[in-house]
Amino acid sequence: MRYNFDIYERNDEGRRSLTPQSPKDEVEWLLLQNHPVFTSTNADDASADGGATHQSSSYRTIRNLMAWDGASRLYFWDSDKQCLHRISIRLGEPDSSSVIAASPSKVLQTDVQLNFTVNKISINRNGSAMLLAGLDGLCIMYLYGRNSAKDNSVICRTVTVGSQIYFNSNNIIRTLQVSWHPHSVTHLGILSSDSVFRLFDLSSDLEQPEQEYYLQPVESGRSRNAASICPVDFAFGCDHLWDRFSVFVLFTDGSIYVLCPVIPFESVYSWESILEIYSDAQTFGLNSANSTAVSNSNLAISWLEGTFPELAHKAAEGGNLSIVKSHSYALFDASLALQGPLRKVYHGGEEDLSVRGAECDGRAVSFLYNSVSKDSILVTAWSGGQLQIDALADEIQPVWNVGSPPRLRVDSHDRILGLAMISESVPGELSIVKLDEPLDDTTVWLGHPPPLLRLAIVDLALPRNTESGSFISMFVDSLSPEKIYSLHDGGIDSIVLHFLPFTSQASGKDETMRTPSVHTVLSTCPGETSSLSPLCGFVALSDSFGCSWIVGVTSTRECVVLEMKSSNLLLPIHVDVEKKAISLDEPVEIDPPDIISKELLSGPKAVLLPQASPNLRSIAADSIEGRSALHQYFKLFHENYVEYAHKVFFELKHHGPQLKKIIDNQHARLGEAQEKLLKVEEKQSSLDDRIDRATQLHGLLEERLQRLRNLPGVHKKPLSKAEREFKSELDRFRGVELDALHSSIEAVTARLRRYTQSSKGSASNQQRQISGRKNFVEDAQISHLKSSLAKLSLVNSENSKKVKLVDSALRSKESSRC
Repeated sequence: MRYNFDIYERNDEGRRSLTPQSPKDEVEWLLLQNHPVFTSTNADDASADGGATHQSSSYRTIRNLMAWDGASRLYFWDSDKQCLHRISIRLGEPDSSSVIAASPSKVLQTDVQLNFTVNKISINRNGSAMLLAGLDGLCIMYLYGRNSAKDNSVICRTVTVGSQIYFNSNNIIRTLQVSWHPHSVTHLGILSSDSVFRLFDLSSDLEQPEQEYYLQPVESGRSRNAASICPVDFAFGCDHLWDRFSVFVLFTDGSIYVLCPVIPFESVYSWESILEIYSDAQTFGLNSANSTAVSNSNLAISWLEGTFPELAHKAAEGGNLSIVKSHSYALFDASLALQGPLRKVYHGGEEDLSVRGAECDGRAVSFLYNSVSKDSILVTAWSGGQLQIDALADEIQPVWNVGSPPRLRVDSHDRILGLAMISESVPGELSIVKLDEPLDDTTVWLGHPPPLLRLAIVDLALPRNTESGSFISMFVDSLSPEKIYSLHDGGIDSIVLHFLPFTSQASGKDETMRTPSVHTVLSTCPGETSSLSPLCGFVALSDSFGCSWIVGVTSTRECVVLEMKSSNLLLPIHVDVEKKAISLDEPVEIDPPDIISKELLSGPKAVLLPQASPNLRSIAADSIEGRSALHQYFKLFHENYVEYAHKVFFELKHHGPQLKKIIDNQHARLGEAQEKLLKVEEKQSSLDDRIDRATQLHGLLEERLQRLRNLPGVHKKPLSKAEREFKSELDRFRGVELDALHSSIEAVTARLRRYTQSSKGSASNQQRQISGRKNFVEDAQISHLKSSLAKLSLVNSENSKKVKLVDSALRSKESSRC
């Protein structure tokens, strides 16, 4: 019996099932773009995608229905059949530009019916679970299931996460971003529209989060615009010092905040990395002359020793440890501070930028954290099509708000099962960092948020088809962390960072700050030469030989596989300015190939005859002296002429095939040149016709432009710079502030509905027990919520009136200028 690759499947209990596949299922290896899963021109799928992508402007995101386990399995979610395709792939076969896949693919079915549209899939670190996320649902699909006789598929256990919090009919809390934690295979981070970051442990509880952080970016007593309190995206930090315990949160106005330390319970870390930050806190924090630095370092050391108890016994056990597991621990009298907003400084200067980039349009839509050697790169995508690239100019250090105890959930043995805390913003003073000077030890552990060093602002020049602007997703190349892929409505672009501040210093290079290079990898814009539909799936593949590919799937099931050439992208460009330019009019001298060696062309070497003795003629030929002289002359003749003749004969004998090869090559090149000349001659007439048509069209356009100049609205004066800035502020207010106010009103309405229902239920229960008793506290809460709702409605109406008045004033001013 012949078995396929996916013979053994895990059942619900984790044991392997020995049920082989049917022997009639033969595996056929095809090019990935020709796989039967990716069928072209599927009208039903296109209509379904169109309906799925038509969402509200506040919550629309780019779909990504592809995932890769990092080895040999590619996953694709079928929206029509509500199933997951697992495709075995081989990279770089049969050539380096190809990716082949096994057909048929393995079909994975959920054991429950999904009642929402999947917009994103993501696989965990060990490839055992798949995240299925949508606007109206969130599920985890465990990929090792049981075989089903129906359709030769695998039935996988599927569970719902946080259904009572996010997808309850009584509230309108939406999930903004969902991501696996990089140091755990069972922890899931979720950022929601109620400004709460939650960390779920799927191995213990699917409804109650393990950790909750209520984000309060605005200090009490201060007022900010609505965009500054609405989160958009978040990202976990990579494996670098305290970054591995950090969560970066992006808000609508582009401000970035940091939560540190946030660590999943029972997650695994390297012992050397933990020991490094532990010794750093003891060396630079405890020995500081500043009391604030000593207090902050003491809190960090207490947290490290409570989370990793092995640190207290490092002298006895440190030499034998390689990895260490975190324990559930929290400071009982302090809550994490929301560090930020992170300020920005220019390279080598002291000019403070605003929280929001002046060159960026619209609102912030997505965020990416990337670690390249010593550099921590933060990339913010804006709805106007710009990418704002910054680098952390200082190291992240944990900060707590003392006196604000967290809420803890413990078991019978006093072990912490979950925690919740309010994370308030504690902005610090901006510290200017000069990269050419070493970091002063007196400035660390003071609780100041690290400043951002502005690297570049990249404009992708995307067409704005909607009022809400473009939505951009970003991915890091697995081989070259300096390369970033941006996925948007117009296709895929690659951005290569040529300058990184700390990496350049470490390598000893005194490089100037080079701007990133942007290349269009795949275009899906309407009107371009490519007629591809918008993408609904993207993944970057790489192998151990340094080759990489990108795979994209359109909404009409067209698969595109592109090989990425990245070997010379990071090399600096050197131009030889002293080299003389070659003119087309001047003849180019080409050295002939070396057919015969120069040694033979120079001829035989000169014979050095011995000095003739005076009695040479008197020597008899048959004497000993005569024979010796004859032998000497014969030896000189043999060394100089006979050996040279043999060399000439040998090269002439083998000269023929080589000369024939050169002649054939020249004839082939001559034939190709003649074919190209014939093609040029054939296209010459069509080019002349195109030039004539272009000339006629140019004349028609000039006539049309002249007629347009005679219209009455031509002399309309353009808006001044101040008026344009004011109009952009109004557009931003209409696109961001009103959406934020609407979402706040929806959240307050949902909370009012829940409190009303709970108050009715509690009032009926109390009337059954004690008649006549009233709960004045709930009435006060309801009245407070009603008053808050009324105030928000009043503010919303007043803002709408102000916008209408300003629009009418601008229109009247523009009409008066005509």
